Amino acid sequence: MAKLIYVTNVSLDGYIEDESGAFDWFPPDDEVFTFTTNLLRSVGTFLYGRRLYETMAVWETDAALAAQSGLMADFASAWQAANKVVYSTTLTAVSTAVTSLERRFDPAVVHQLKATAGSDITVGGANLAAQAMRAGLIDECQLFVWPTAVGGGKPGLPTGVRADFALLDERRFRNGVVHLRYRPLGH
Repeated sequence: MAKLIYVTNVSLDGYIEDESGAFDWFPPDDEVFTFTTNLLRSVGTFLYGRRLYETMAVWETDAALAAQSGLMADFASAWQAANKVVYSTTLTAVSTAVTSLERRFDPAVVHQLKATAGSDITVGGANLAAQAMRAGLIDECQLFVWPTAVGGGKPGLPTGVRADFALLDERRFRNGVVHLRYRPLGH
């Protein structure tokens, strides 16, 4: 069975966006970027909410982005190779290949996807990840913790949900970022 992995960048105080919705407080870094690309290369399907999908779609729709460097081209290639499922009630069409659009998150469908997938699945976007966590579908959380406190915004982990985790691995990067890999207890 494939694992459903929640991967996100968070500030030291636990937010993925600041109060204005910005997430530009985690600047690109070659070491972290390479690590992230290798992580994504092992994923067969990305589950996205609309906003994150629209942010990430440029890795396919804007060829100039990948042309900026070898690292950017590697990331674009890894992103384009995976299937994408976008959950949105407002999006009318998707702009990338190997992408399907779903109107609502159905835990039974995601459970079936996990049972039949040939490689792991990531879920991105705090709201979508919260739904998956509430449904008990998350097998692993991978957090890139950036050494910045933003003081408020959108939490990286759902509020109102109690969950205990076991630390599986950690990696420290030269720029102060820490990658933490957790498994929810009971999995």
